[in-house]
Amino acid sequence: MSNSDIYQNELTAHGIRPTAVRMMILKAMHMFDTAFSMSDMEQAIETVDKSTVFRTLALFAERHLIHDIDDGSGSVKYSLCMGDNSPRDHMHVHFTCERCHKTVCIRHVQVPMVSLPRGFTLHDVNYVLKGICPDCNKESV
Repeated sequence: MSNSDIYQNELTAHGIRPTAVRMMILKAMHMFDTAFSMSDMEQAIETVDKSTVFRTLALFAERHLIHDIDDGSGSVKYSLCMGDNSPRDHMHVHFTCERCHKTVCIRHVQVPMVSLPRGFTLHDVNYVLKGICPDCNKESV
């Protein structure tokens, strides 16, 4: 199976019509090893205009192909979802490095469940840990 088929199947599995631009944006997303911002995506695919990138990221987030992360940097970051295509997939811990400012998903650590008072309904959780990543720790040794 070719990469093109893989991207097409990934979009289709999330109920997204696979267009050439969407597949190009998805391919670029797979090249990031950490969470990426809108600006990062614009630089990765300079041939696609800003509004198209923005609309595509919004669609991908709505269909749970990606999730957004507010890491406190003032710029929303995005990361591919790797789970069961549900809103719960993104409810894991994120780590932001205070030196290099990269944000990574720590998928094996789930956000602790919180018992909310009666009448409250939980829709989203933002659980970000801040510290120094392994790469920056190596540099300081």
